[in-house]
Amino acid sequence: MSKKLRIIPLGGLGEVGKNMMAYEYGENILIVDAGIMFPENDMLGVDYIIPDFNEYLSGKEHLVRGIVITHGHEDHIGAISHVLQRVSVPVYGTPLTMGLAEVKMKRNKMAGQGDFQVVQAGDTVKIGPFDVELFHVCHSIPDSVGLGITTPAGLVVHVSDYKFDHTPVDGWPTDYAKLAEFSQRGVDLLLADSTNATRPGWTPSEMVIGPALDTVFENAPARIIVASFASQISRMQQVADAAVKHGRKIAFVGMSMVDNSKLAIKMGYLDIPTNTMVSLDQALGMKGKDVVLMGTGSQGEPSSIMGRLATGTNRHFGLKNDDTIVLSSHPIPGNEESVNKTLNSLLRRGATVIDDTLLPIHVSGHASQEEMKLLLNLVRPKNFIPMHGELHMLKRHALMAEEMGIPAENITIAENGQVMELSDGKVSLGERIPGGYVFVDGHSIGDIDHKIMRERERLSQGGIFLIDLNIDKFTSKLMHDPEIITRGFVSPEEAEELVPIVQKKVIDMIDGGLDDRKTIMNAIRSFLYNETKRKTMVFVTLSKV
Repeated sequence: MSKKLRIIPLGGLGEVGKNMMAYEYGENILIVDAGIMFPENDMLGVDYIIPDFNEYLSGKEHLVRGIVITHGHEDHIGAISHVLQRVSVPVYGTPLTMGLAEVKMKRNKMAGQGDFQVVQAGDTVKIGPFDVELFHVCHSIPDSVGLGITTPAGLVVHVSDYKFDHTPVDGWPTDYAKLAEFSQRGVDLLLADSTNATRPGWTPSEMVIGPALDTVFENAPARIIVASFASQISRMQQVADAAVKHGRKIAFVGMSMVDNSKLAIKMGYLDIPTNTMVSLDQALGMKGKDVVLMGTGSQGEPSSIMGRLATGTNRHFGLKNDDTIVLSSHPIPGNEESVNKTLNSLLRRGATVIDDTLLPIHVSGHASQEEMKLLLNLVRPKNFIPMHGELHMLKRHALMAEEMGIPAENITIAENGQVMELSDGKVSLGERIPGGYVFVDGHSIGDIDHKIMRERERLSQGGIFLIDLNIDKFTSKLMHDPEIITRGFVSPEEAEELVPIVQKKVIDMIDGGLDDRKTIMNAIRSFLYNETKRKTMVFVTLSKV
């Protein structure tokens, strides 16, 4: 058998989110990560997006030997329940990562399912022909790891989200020694995170957030509401520390935030004095200056706590004029419009809003350019594939690698679905497979495609114009005037003038012997456009009774 390793990006290349990579050697498959992506603004009604892994795995389910999850953020772990519905294999990860995976399974009504194997940074796991060495990396969540994957085709180093923080909140810096050891062995291929490839310099340490939070707590006249990702355990700890220091109580808000905080406390990753943490009901009964609430919604998600506060639809509590809101994150590429819309709505409701443009209340968990160069220098790979980022980020990372001495012909830029092959120390391109989006809308998974999304967009832009016709099948005459319903197209006042005209046109067509639904629909669509210069979706229902 030829010593050929196939590398199949199912998500995370050419985009930010839904990270998922498959390594295939012979009749053996190793999957690394299974994440989700937040929907873009034009993806109406979509809850989240998962990788399109079905066609790749079709007929190969029995070849998957295991799944390794690098850390517990949604863009790396959020689709695990969907993948485990397709394959039944062990899932490996560090303690916090596996704990969050089990919470995710429980939330998707799959509690108790899945073979979750807890491993530690420093361990080596044999998965089929792959020897996977886990090594610690700094990120914005504890227990993050990178992977050294020894295969018959060579040594692959897979560095997912990382940064080189010398003063991390948990006191556990990235394992430089392990990276140097890989270099001594000879790394045939490095794959590394490209999220901040366009950002010069070094990513600031998480330690700068503490003093910034102190400033917020010192100046806030009343209640403080902090928005972050539910998996940002390190940020929970920093907010809790500030609450203790400034004599406030902390309450976590929202199911995911509450579940994750309970898990982190139980596992020892979150240390909050028992007299500091209170329930939401208790917090709402206290004076504003004595509490801090922490919930989700830093990305402007409409269904999150912050999204509902911005629209005034949160059930348990609303905003007050003296509230101080801290958006402790940076917009994910593509989410800028949603975040700005939420921020403006919060300001409109009288709250004071602080984001990272005012104070360093958030720092990235991803390496910037100088850290990326350091990684390349430490590992010194023969071949390099930038991953985790939009195309312009991947290209910028590739240029950096070339500047660091890696020959251009040894650098491969690929997007989802582009199969790559490592053989005899060289990477070549293979075939393409589907690598698009699978939309999750409530309980519907993959039933919604781009055609439906375009229809939703057209409905949102032009509304609908529905005409219901009942025709006597014996006389071919209308049994009553056409019933017309219009939504999102014209104002009620305009509709009062327009609907009778349309009714008359339809009656004239029927009386003239025209009873073809499609012809009526096209005629009315043209008439409406000529009258209003606006496009709408026209539907005609025609029944002969």
